[in-house]
Amino acid sequence: MTEYASPASPPADALLVRLARLRDRVAELVANRSAADPTASDPLRGLYLSVEAVQHLLGPTAVSHTCVFDDATGFEAAAFSEDVESAPAARLERLAVRLGLTELDTRILLIALAPDLDRSFEPLYGYLNDDVSRRRATTGLALDLCGLPVHLAEARARFHPSAPLTALGLLTVEEPVLPFLSRSLRVPDRLVAHLLGDDTLDAALVGSVRPLDSPSSALLSSPSHHDFTAKLAARLAADPLTVYLRERREGDGLACAVAALRAAGVEALHFTPTAAEALRFTPAAAEEPRPDILSDLLPRLLREARLRNRAIVVSPLPEKPAPLLRALTEAGVPVVFAESRPYDPQWCDRDPLVLDAPRPHAGAVDTWSAALRVGTDGPGFDLAAAVTPYRLGVDRIERAARAALDLAAFDGTPVTVAHLRLAARQQSASGLERHARRIRPDVGWGDLVLPDKPLAQLHELALRARHRDRVLGDWRLSAGGGRGRGVLGLFAGESGTGKTLSAEVVAAELGLDLYVVQLSSIVDKYVGETEKNLERIFTEADRTDAVLLFDEADAVFGKRSEVKDSHDKHANMESAYLLQRLESFDGIAVLTTNLRANIDEAFTRRLDLVVDFPFPDSGQRLALWRHSLAAVPCADGTDPVAVARDFELAGGSIRSAVVTAAYAAAGRGAAVTTADLREGAEREYRKAGRLVPGEGNW
Repeated sequence: MTEYASPASPPADALLVRLARLRDRVAELVANRSAADPTASDPLRGLYLSVEAVQHLLGPTAVSHTCVFDDATGFEAAAFSEDVESAPAARLERLAVRLGLTELDTRILLIALAPDLDRSFEPLYGYLNDDVSRRRATTGLALDLCGLPVHLAEARARFHPSAPLTALGLLTVEEPVLPFLSRSLRVPDRLVAHLLGDDTLDAALVGSVRPLDSPSSALLSSPSHHDFTAKLAARLAADPLTVYLRERREGDGLACAVAALRAAGVEALHFTPTAAEALRFTPAAAEEPRPDILSDLLPRLLREARLRNRAIVVSPLPEKPAPLLRALTEAGVPVVFAESRPYDPQWCDRDPLVLDAPRPHAGAVDTWSAALRVGTDGPGFDLAAAVTPYRLGVDRIERAARAALDLAAFDGTPVTVAHLRLAARQQSASGLERHARRIRPDVGWGDLVLPDKPLAQLHELALRARHRDRVLGDWRLSAGGGRGRGVLGLFAGESGTGKTLSAEVVAAELGLDLYVVQLSSIVDKYVGETEKNLERIFTEADRTDAVLLFDEADAVFGKRSEVKDSHDKHANMESAYLLQRLESFDGIAVLTTNLRANIDEAFTRRLDLVVDFPFPDSGQRLALWRHSLAAVPCADGTDPVAVARDFELAGGSIRSAVVTAAYAAAGRGAAVTTADLREGAEREYRKAGRLVPGEGNW
C-alpha cells in the first residue's frame, strides 16, 4: 500500500507553527514549576495533598494569622490586617459601601471569590475541606477563616437567602441537600468581571437591556418638560425612588425619565420586557419556551444596576406587569416605569410615585430645531408649519431628525419639508395597517375642483388639525369631561364628488398618511366584537400621526332606532359606544357618506365640520375633464367642452371616462380624440343605467 504525503496548505502551516511554539511554552512552564515542587515526582500527585505540597503552595511569605470574635464588639480579624482605608479605594470596597455590606459580608465575599482570582486557592481549599475535589470555599470553611464559631446564629445568618450577599445576587450557596457547613459558595462570573474592571453587560441581558441614551441638552430644554423634570430629578437624587410615569403618547414617559435622570446625574439601564419575552420563542428555546424568563432576568438586571450604580427604566410594560412591579418596587435602586396604561394598585403592595408625564406641545419647534441642528437661521423653510401636525415624543423627534438629515445627505441637498415629513411619518408607523388600508398622499389642492365654500371648509379642517393643541390645550378651550383633542369631519355627497380625494388632500397638506378603514375588518356578527375592533382602531389612531378615513360611514355611524328585537338593541349599543369613544378621540378622522340623513344626529353634534360636496355643474365638469387630461396626449382639435355639457358626470366618473378613452387611444397607437372622450362618457352612462343622449327613448 502506497502512502501519499499531502502537502499542508499555508494556513495550516502557520497554525502548526503556532502549536509548536505553544508546546515549547508548556514544556518550559512544566520545568519551572517542577524544579521547586517537592511533589513533582510523587506518582499520586493531584489525588491528595501532603503537608509539603501545602507549604509549597503557600510559599515562603505565608504567615500564621489569628482571628478573634467578640460577641460585644463584633469582628476583629488580624488575618485581614491591611489598612483598607489607607489604600486606594478598590471596587470591592466601593461596592461594599454602596450596598451597605458589613465587614463580615465583605470578608466572606472575598473568601468565596479567591479561587476565581488565584487558582492556587483551589488545592488549598481542597486541603482545608478534607476533600481535594471540593475546590471552592464552603460555609464552614468561610466561618473558620473568619474565626467565627460555626454554631453562632448571627454568623450562619449571613448565608441566609434574605441576607445581603445572597439577596443582592452577590453570592450563591450551592448544594442545599448537603449539610449546612459543607455547602459550596460561588460568586457569579459577572461580579468577578466587575471587580476586575470589566463592565460588559451580562450576556443574559443582551437584547432586552441597553444603556439609556441621553439626548442632547438642547432637546431637554423644552419648556413643556423643564418644571416637571426638575422636580423629578430632585426626588431621584435624594433617594432610590420608584416612579410610574403614565404617558399619553409612546415615548413621552421615556423622554421625561431620561431628562430627569440626567438632571439628577444618574445613569440608567433601559429594560424592555417585551424584548425579553420574545426570547422565549427564539430557535434555542423553540422546543420548550421558558415561561419564567422574566423571573430569570430580573435578579441579573438588579445585580447589573447595583454593580454599575445605575437606575432602571422599564418601558413598555408587559401585558401582565404585576410580577415585574413587585420585584422592582422594593429593589433599593431608582426605578422608573413608563407606560400608557393607568396604574393599578393591585399590581403591587407598595405603590410607586404615580405621575402623568407632561404632554409635549404639538410641533415642539424648539425641540425639532435642536434635533436638526439648524441654528438661529432656521432650516430654510417654515419649520413650525412643517412639524405642527406631529405629536412625537422627544426621543422620536431626535430619531426623526436624524432620519431627515440622512435622507437629505442621500439626496445631496439641505433638509427640506419633504425629508422632514417622510422621516416623521416613519416614526408614526403603527399597527393601523392591520385594520386599514394605508395611502401615501400624492395629491394637492390643485387636484380639487370644488366650489369656494367646501374648499374653504377643507382648509379650515387642516387648520384645526394644526392648531388644536394651542386652542384646546394652551388656551384651555377644551370642553372637559375627559374629551380628547381630536378633529372630526363629515364629508357628505353623491358618489364620485371627491370626498375620498379631499381627505387625501387634507392628509397631504398636513404631511400625514391616510388610513382608509376597511368595514370588513370592523363589523362582526358576534356580540361585542365590533366594538372591540373599533377600539383597536381608535387606540392605534390615538398614538399615530395620521388621518383616519371611515368610508361609507353610515354603515357604522348609523341612526339609532326603536328597540324591537335583540338586533336593534346591539346595533344601538354599537352606536352608543362610538358616541362615547369619539368624545375621547385624540386623532384626526374623516367620515364619508352618500346619505347624510342616515348619520345619527348625536354623531353630527360631535363633528367639527360637515362638508357638503355638491354635484358639479357644467363649468366644474369642464374643469374636471381638463384636469384629468392634463398629462394625456390629445390630438389636435380635441375639446371636452361638448362632452362636459352633454354628460352630467361626477368627478370620479369623469376620470373613469378619461381612462377608457386613454386605453382606446393607446390601443390604436394614437392620441386621444374627442370621439374617444365621448365614447368614455357614454360607457359611464351605460354603467349607471342611464339613457345615453342621442340613442333614443325607450
